[in-house]
Amino acid sequence: MPPYQWSDPSVTVFVVMPLVLAGLFAAGVWWAWRRTGESPAVAERAAIGAILGVVVWMVATAAAAYSGVLREWDRTPPPFLVFAFSMVALSCALAFGTVGRRIAVAVPLWALVAVQSFRFPLELAMHRLYERGIMPIQMTYTGRNFDILTGIAAIVVAVLVVTGRAGRGLVALWNIVGFALLANIVIVAILSTPRFRYFGDEQTNVFVAYMPFVWLPAVMVPAALTGHLIIFRALKHTGGSRQQAANSPQRRET
Repeated sequence: MPPYQWSDPSVTVFVVMPLVLAGLFAAGVWWAWRRTGESPAVAERAAIGAILGVVVWMVATAAAAYSGVLREWDRTPPPFLVFAFSMVALSCALAFGTVGRRIAVAVPLWALVAVQSFRFPLELAMHRLYERGIMPIQMTYTGRNFDILTGIAAIVVAVLVVTGRAGRGLVALWNIVGFALLANIVIVAILSTPRFRYFGDEQTNVFVAYMPFVWLPAVMVPAALTGHLIIFRALKHTGGSRQQAANSPQRRET
């Protein structure tokens, strides 16, 4: 790994962004609990629990990075790959559990989309890391990573939805494409690890096993994946609500 300074803006992003996402997650939990009928006290406890859970997770993953266990690529299975697949499981548990259900029902669709715009500045920072020799080119938008398009489009789609100029159809299309682009870069990242070296010995992905870059797979990728899955749930909910309204007795009488 080339030397780097935490004060470098392209590195600081990997600290600030997870903290911002943690705050947004807690705010989303509080809003969802209140909108689904819980008292302010219960909603506050849920939000505090959410933020504490994220902080504990960030501390645990930071400890794993500092200990060097995530860089033991010769082990079978490599700890980092176990860690990566655990992130997918965690994202699914959040999205399809109580938290995901409440957020999907209570948080406006445009807000769920807007949160995903964090991927735009993140990709800019990642490209800067490539220029510094910290990250391989295939993980940037000049290589095989096109996730920056998801972040840019999230801003446009959120504005169109909140202003009433677009609806579920555009969100569904954006969500499917964004999910596919996320899956693409996750696969590229895994194939770039020293265990696979698919893109060559000079283009290996090792930076994610160091601090603060470990919070990319530990926090930011799960945030993106969980967000897409919750949006799928939200789209299903709004679609079901419309169908129920169309089939209601009052609707048939008119």
